[in-house]
Amino acid sequence: MRKFEYLRPEDRARAVDLAANPDVKLLGGGTNLIDLMKIGVETPEFLVDTTRLGLDEIESRADGGLRIGASVRNTDVASDDRVRERFPVLSAAVLAGASGQLRNMATVGGNLLQRTRCAYFQDVTKACNKRKPGSGCPAQTGANRELAILGGSEHCIATHPSDMAVALRALDASVLIETEKGAETIPLADFYRLPGERPDIETNLPYGSLIVAIDIPAPRNGARSSYVKVRDRASFGFALASVAGVLRVADGRVAEVALALGGVAPLPWRARVAEAQLMGAPAEPDRFRAAIDAELEAAQPRPENAFKVTLARRIVVRVLNELAGATREGEAS
Repeated sequence: MRKFEYLRPEDRARAVDLAANPDVKLLGGGTNLIDLMKIGVETPEFLVDTTRLGLDEIESRADGGLRIGASVRNTDVASDDRVRERFPVLSAAVLAGASGQLRNMATVGGNLLQRTRCAYFQDVTKACNKRKPGSGCPAQTGANRELAILGGSEHCIATHPSDMAVALRALDASVLIETEKGAETIPLADFYRLPGERPDIETNLPYGSLIVAIDIPAPRNGARSSYVKVRDRASFGFALASVAGVLRVADGRVAEVALALGGVAPLPWRARVAEAQLMGAPAEPDRFRAAIDAELEAAQPRPENAFKVTLARRIVVRVLNELAGATREGEAS
């Protein structure tokens, strides 16, 4: 590991000032960044610890939503009674995200900014457009079993690794940041970027930004939510495919729905095509299958990951069936 300097600012203004230095990396729990430094993918000259800035609280919002500080540990998110009661999809996603030891260290802000586990990105002896623009993407014809079937480009088909971000995308969360120009809110829908020709630029964060908190709006009235993740190892591991689902059924028809997919795209993938087909439709398995099939028409699988199309279809239908069934049971009782 290269030498670096460790800095611990006492206030946000100083942290924002330091973040404007291109040789700086902001440090939360370090569960991803330190690993990348060890293998030479990240080589900052300065690490700026952001965990002492008073960003470690979960607060109730007036509208019934929550504000989760950027330095809140993942374990504390998953175990918070308000999260478990109002947003069970988020609690489930966090618990599915890593081992208990990692959840105890990892922070919310760091979770959103963690980088892909694509093997070519993590091997500095290999070409990778995300690590070095213009060097190529050997994953296109190489080892791509874990990689994207939606939203990729000829320059990159890496997947985003966060489970938490998938749940937050389904919940229409927003990211609160501070820059030298002041406070700003970025909807999570606009936070991440598809790779296009510049896969090295992963977010729309302004230069020199500090993530302060995540805002989650009040839960949809009567809606139920769930998270399902399929991975190679049950103890820990990144998603081959996952889905965060939010569903409200009224009079047997879909009144509200949100679907976000993980493990299949370079960002948490909001299934807008499927949602549009489901709104107002009967809450029935055939409609669920037809809707996700329409979403997956845009998929561009490679030979090694074509199974993800079937896998994504099955887990979406499973989640929607479970949520619709739970709604019917709740109405009957």
